[in-house]
Amino acid sequence: MRPALVFVHGIGGARDPRAECAAWLAALAVGARKADHSGEAAPPSLDRLAEPAFAYYGDLLAARRPQGVAGTDPADAEELRNLLDELIEVRLELGPDPRERRILEHARAELRPPGRTQSPGELLRRIVNVCTTLLALPGLRRAGQWAGGRLMAGHLAQLTRYLARAEHDAAGIPLDRRIRERVLDRLDATRPAVVVAHSLGSVVAMEALQHHRGPVPLFVTLGSPIGMRAVVRPRLLPQPPAVPGCVERWLNFWDGDDIVVPRPRLEDDVLPNAHGCLPVTDRIDSDGLWTHTATKYLAQASVAGPVMAAVRAAGGPEGA
Repeated sequence: MRPALVFVHGIGGARDPRAECAAWLAALAVGARKADHSGEAAPPSLDRLAEPAFAYYGDLLAARRPQGVAGTDPADAEELRNLLDELIEVRLELGPDPRERRILEHARAELRPPGRTQSPGELLRRIVNVCTTLLALPGLRRAGQWAGGRLMAGHLAQLTRYLARAEHDAAGIPLDRRIRERVLDRLDATRPAVVVAHSLGSVVAMEALQHHRGPVPLFVTLGSPIGMRAVVRPRLLPQPPAVPGCVERWLNFWDGDDIVVPRPRLEDDVLPNAHGCLPVTDRIDSDGLWTHTATKYLAQASVAGPVMAAVRAAGGPEGA
């Protein structure tokens, strides 16, 4: 039986799941060729080795609340501010060059100005302004990932919306559970699955895999915010955060230019599972254009190589 190769996307706008899956596979093929898996990464060979699946939940996030970027609940706006605060502070701790430091310090001053308490609406407008300031950072500016501060704020707010455990549907099911179910629907307890999760998807997948009973020989996280200690780590389920029991090996990759990964060493922030599995973090350095996209990570030999090796190993004699 072929193992599943399950992709879990992160923050961003609505997307075509089929086209997105094809793009991830194409990037994986680029990285596999660099890692000397050229024959296996071609679509016919990969289809023989594994059954790709794309866990899509963007439509659930696209069902936006009418109040704006993150709603008018004060807690929503405050959590988004806390998220930006941590991103800025950790980036400053890394000793940026003078120009980047000026941008970050200006954004920090905008984020928490002295004076009276702001209404949620005022705070959200300030958050959009802070995101606009951050877009002047060299990596963000060159990448063109976000057209403006409002779009950036809206995408970052997807993380805080997920962790809020709110936005119940007509059946009373919260947004985060509905998102996790999209991942679990792509998993089958009767066969192994190699799971590759990006950004917010790493949080979703880690929590979803807590409820999966099938083997996961390799869990790969790309650009993960799990290590954010102010906003993410205290809200992960269950507490304290631990590697899901089904995971046999966890590889975590981060790019030094990825501002969404302020604390990359996830092995410092989660407990091992019963098998002693902990994340193993490795840094990649791409072309310096920060895009926070899964395809940038998958095109790296250090990422694609272990994925292809795990897929082949999980297939047993049939994949040989």
